[in-house]
Amino acid sequence: MSVVKINVLTVPAEQREVLEKRFASRAGTVENSDGFEWFELLRPTEGTDSYLVYTRWRDEESFTAWMEGSMKAAHQGGGAEGGERPRPAASGSTLWSFEVVQQTPPRSA
Repeated sequence: MSVVKINVLTVPAEQREVLEKRFASRAGTVENSDGFEWFELLRPTEGTDSYLVYTRWRDEESFTAWMEGSMKAAHQGGGAEGGERPRPAASGSTLWSFEVVQQTPPRSA
């Protein structure tokens, strides 16, 4: 079964728009990775300043290959101005890992 990785990002209110724009501009960077199955960016609606970045992978090896390859390269690249990287939008990050043990698709009509 698949593995799920949830990156919990602490994002101050004034940085929410910045974070969402950065994720919108990253289209294609994870979707083309071998073993990638699903992505969602979840915005908090009440009671927290934590965004959840949900990804699902065929296996742990696929996730690790992405982390050590294209994800690492994307986060080490220089910014557009003067080669400097932009300031992070999140003030903290925690990675949660899960194995999918059961899943149910929607019923067909």
